[in-house]
Amino acid sequence: MNPTQTPSSTADLPSASMVAVAKRQRLQDTIFHRLTQSFSLLVLAALVGIIVSLFVNAWPTFAKFGAHFIWYVEWDIINEEFGAAISIVGTVLSAGIALVLAVPLAFGIAVFLTETCPVWLRRPLGTAIELLAAVPSIIYGMFGLFVFAPFYADFLQVPLQAVLGGMPLVGWLFGGATNGLGILAAGIILAFMVLPFVAAVMRDVFEITPPILRESAYGLGCTTWEVVRKVVLPYTQKGVIGGIMLGLGRALGETMAVTFVIGNANRMPTSLFSPGTSIASVLANEFGEAEGLHFNTLFALGFLLFCITFVVLALAKWLIIRAEKAKGT
Repeated sequence: MNPTQTPSSTADLPSASMVAVAKRQRLQDTIFHRLTQSFSLLVLAALVGIIVSLFVNAWPTFAKFGAHFIWYVEWDIINEEFGAAISIVGTVLSAGIALVLAVPLAFGIAVFLTETCPVWLRRPLGTAIELLAAVPSIIYGMFGLFVFAPFYADFLQVPLQAVLGGMPLVGWLFGGATNGLGILAAGIILAFMVLPFVAAVMRDVFEITPPILRESAYGLGCTTWEVVRKVVLPYTQKGVIGGIMLGLGRALGETMAVTFVIGNANRMPTSLFSPGTSIASVLANEFGEAEGLHFNTLFALGFLLFCITFVVLALAKWLIIRAEKAKGT
């Protein structure tokens, strides 16, 4: 022992084994950090690769038509005159109708499962709803074409057109052929498809609300609706918006189910019953036979669909940030 060291100071010095353990742990942390970072960068690289490949293949169309391509309604394969307006309108309308129908239903399902449903029924009912998400989209499309469309035409389209078709201001919404196909039919089928996703996310985020908050509100005499509106929804706002955006993303990009029931008509819809088309259905119907500028135009439509989805997600993020700032003030 060094004469200048005391026994206590010697005991405080780390041993060689402790130093080796610390170095090994540091190396493990470094490897784990780099590994997870590489996973994140891999996803980012794949995303950038998709964007670049779409834009490169779509460039001949953008170079020929410019920004006019977005609101041009012509779609003439023979003369190579293309516009994306019809597809964009069909995509946005069908997805919007789906959300209008699915979000209230999903909210009601989530509130029932978390607030008022008997305990013995929660698990089987929740599982049954989640199973809807496992149904392939082609099955929804076949159901929509062969089962839903005839029923929809006879029992919904005909009565709605008879009652509301002649009314001022709103009558034009219910004009057109009553054959069971069209924008509204596609929106209803999409609502069935996105409902389990939105409902499952809402149910999960409602369940993470601390029980003490609910019990405190009930103790003050609040009704179930007041607890949901003033306690549960403010606490789970981010998750609710995220679930809605997840459903919207599914509705915007859905292909086969929409292709079966939307009518696949390259003309601007003039009513809810009018046949139309969407970006995804155009890609599904025409990609196999496309060549030349037509091929590049389909890539341009795919690039526009990506841009629409990005704008929607950015808007959702902005809404969340604005809501958080409002809470802070």
